Amino acid sequence: MIDPRILRDDPDRIRTSQRRRGASEDVVDQLVRADEARRAAIAAFEAVRSEQKKLGALIPKAQGDEKAELLARTKELSAQVKDAEAAQIAANEAFETLMKQVPNIASLEAPEGGEEDFVVLDTVGTPRDFAAEGFEPRDHLELGQMLGAIDVERGAKVSGSRFYFLTGVGAQLELALTQLAMSKAAEWGFTPMIPPALVRPSAMEGTGFLDQDADSVYRLEKDDLYLVGTSEVPLAAYHSHEILESAQLPLRYAGYSPCFRREAGSHGKDTRGIFRVHWFDKVEMFVYTTLEESYAEHERILGWERAWLDALELPYRVVDVAAGDLGASAIRKFDCEAWVPSQGRYREVSSASNCTEFQSRRLDIRVRGDDGTAPTATLNGTLCAMTRTIVALLENGQQADGSVRMPAALQPFLGEVLRPLA
Repeated sequence: MIDPRILRDDPDRIRTSQRRRGASEDVVDQLVRADEARRAAIAAFEAVRSEQKKLGALIPKAQGDEKAELLARTKELSAQVKDAEAAQIAANEAFETLMKQVPNIASLEAPEGGEEDFVVLDTVGTPRDFAAEGFEPRDHLELGQMLGAIDVERGAKVSGSRFYFLTGVGAQLELALTQLAMSKAAEWGFTPMIPPALVRPSAMEGTGFLDQDADSVYRLEKDDLYLVGTSEVPLAAYHSHEILESAQLPLRYAGYSPCFRREAGSHGKDTRGIFRVHWFDKVEMFVYTTLEESYAEHERILGWERAWLDALELPYRVVDVAAGDLGASAIRKFDCEAWVPSQGRYREVSSASNCTEFQSRRLDIRVRGDDGTAPTATLNGTLCAMTRTIVALLENGQQADGSVRMPAALQPFLGEVLRPLA
């Protein structure tokens, strides 16, 4: 949730953000009116409540007709206080409902526009020229089947489309990636975490995933719980309703969890293999820090993601995501996209987002400093989304005979080469 003071002091800043995101500016005018109505309702309630308290103090001293008049007025005020309180609650709820429709204020450094308006910040590595090597690259599914690593047919039989089994070296590859990613994160100062994959509505709403992404979230209605699409959700809610000490910050957590996404609206997209699926495992970095430090921490998270992709020896590029393609919580997001040879293009494998105070205001997470308490800033970054990383590793490391060379960082777990089944 954005700071209400910005709405009162600089509403044009919100309008600019909405315009750059390609969202409606009308909600800002509605919010201004709702805030005025809310403050008027608060003032009205406090006025009648104050009069009620004053009369309450006079009654014990009054006698006769004066006391009777005061008691009659007190009765009238009691009804007015009740009505004023109800009006205040209704006005506040209307304001809160509108506030939750407004995404975080996009950074002016984020490119303006939609999904295709990103800016490439850097390109690392050179995609292999398979034609020069004398063979046509196979896609990850064909390679995975040759290696006995991926079984989508039985995944569909057991669970439906966009599900899969990782088998043999496929399962070993994910376990190796998990171990390596969690070890790297610990080296960088992150506390390893295995968070729950089911959360209450307050956690999902507090992180902004019921704003723009509600259709992609799995809900267990009978239990009133949600399956997380990323461990960002439980890690963000971990310190909900807490006051952190400034000396504790930054708090860095690396969470490993399954992630579940309905992929609503993706019908017909990436239907082959395991690139876009309903369930995958992921190692996610999450940081609590101060607003002032959040911008430098954002760059650090991106640096760790780049170091990870460098260790995996993958060609990739870094893009600055356009404002219209940001999630509700982020002011700015960097994506790392690995080269996928069978598709002849770069595809997202990780992202790093600065959510400033948006999530902590909703989740009531504050930091105590010399000047009192203030909302913390939160940031998140994918270290390793397993299925997409496996796709990139198989396709970029493939050899003409269907074997796959592993990067040096994974060789202690898997050996130098994964070979097709006989």
